[in-house]
Amino acid sequence: MDVLINVFVALHIIGIASLLGGFLTQMKAMGAGTARFVPAMLHGALTMLVTGVILVGLNQADDQTVNNVKIIVKLALLVVILGLVYVKRDEESVGKGPFAAVGALTTANIFIATVWT
Repeated sequence: MDVLINVFVALHIIGIASLLGGFLTQMKAMGAGTARFVPAMLHGALTMLVTGVILVGLNQADDQTVNNVKIIVKLALLVVILGLVYVKRDEESVGKGPFAAVGALTTANIFIATVWT
């Protein structure tokens, strides 16, 4: 079971890397007002959602303790991120506010995952 959990942790990290990487590649464009949500950001967020749900299930099946409050907070942030990226994915450019919000919420999600014990 540990190997399976570690595989999904790796996939979860790939998802966050895709979401954050997509954001970081558009930072210069954000300054110019031409930033957009690239497909990698949507795919990364969806990967995070699917692998995160699977990880919670696998950890509970393995009788490991799961901090449900932490998971709910992370899920709420991810739902907001997904909502913003999904709704504005086809727009030619996205305003600085929604774009910065996705970056801030993604960063917050990373810190919640690593710092909240």
